[in-house]
Amino acid sequence: MNPHDMQKRSTFPCKSRKPVFFGSRLSARLAGVALVSLVAASVWAQEDPARNFPSKPIRIVVGYAAGGGNDIVIRIIAPKMTEGLGQPIIVENRPGAQSIVAAEYVAKTAPDGYTLLMGPSGPITMNPATYTKLPYSPLRDFVPISMIGSFPLIMVVHPALPVRSVKELVEYAKANPDKANYGASAAPFQLASELLNLRTGTRFAHIPYKGSNESINAVMSGHVMMTIADPPPATGPLTGGRLRGLAVTSAARHPAWPDLPTMAEAGIPDIEITLWSGLLAPAGTPAAIIRKLQDEVTRVVRLAEIRERLAGMAIDPVGNTSEEFARIIAADIAKWTAVAKAANIKAD
Repeated sequence: MNPHDMQKRSTFPCKSRKPVFFGSRLSARLAGVALVSLVAASVWAQEDPARNFPSKPIRIVVGYAAGGGNDIVIRIIAPKMTEGLGQPIIVENRPGAQSIVAAEYVAKTAPDGYTLLMGPSGPITMNPATYTKLPYSPLRDFVPISMIGSFPLIMVVHPALPVRSVKELVEYAKANPDKANYGASAAPFQLASELLNLRTGTRFAHIPYKGSNESINAVMSGHVMMTIADPPPATGPLTGGRLRGLAVTSAARHPAWPDLPTMAEAGIPDIEITLWSGLLAPAGTPAAIIRKLQDEVTRVVRLAEIRERLAGMAIDPVGNTSEEFARIIAADIAKWTAVAKAANIKAD
């Protein structure tokens, strides 16, 4: 090709030779692609808020004093959740007013998954049944994550008390009405004890405490005659002989205490109570974050070492879905509202 032809080839067609314009068009197209990608990434982040969750520590608020049943359980679960989620799980105790303080606090926090409630049956299903007014609604202000475990209650007395059965306790309480009292830190324990009064004609007086461990300690120190409490804080003292168990509130004897009769076997019918504890988040927490937390709770409670530790405290691991947990909560609120109304039990 001669130079003349090369010159023609390089300048043909002369009307299209606008390199600056061509470069501007390419830049515009690339900018458009970048904008579309940015928008898509933004939409993806909005559609999947759990993608980078969690990116900071998570707080789990317990509505009772340290050392109580719920506090013990979540401190067993939390380290494994930390491993799975890659962020620290901080347990924060906010005791007071039958866990109303803690429940109200969590209900009013940002619905971002970083502040959760260790929600036992008491504040979630029994407070609504016994209080005429609450500063939170379990059904409106929370979204369930997953149930950790379920468990019966256990009736215990000091081993020096001259009773070895529920029947003997009732007789002793009637013979010593000025000494008949019980410790209770939450609605379930108070409800169970008031049902005992209702079914037997006793007049055990309620002495309030901030946690079930405090109720247990009150029995061991002789400040109260008995308590009906959750198993975790009672397990050690029972094993060590510092407490005497009289009965459990489950429908059948529990494997953890096969020698203890049920309340029905002890001659007191209609005091069948099985409670639970689980995690809840403020209403409005994105569903994707709830699912991520739900899956993590389920994973942890299915670990062999966790199941073994929970079983040692008479807790049956659950790890259900948010939807399943929600149905249980609604059913239990209806159940305990009917019981409280029939027994005229009011906490106000």
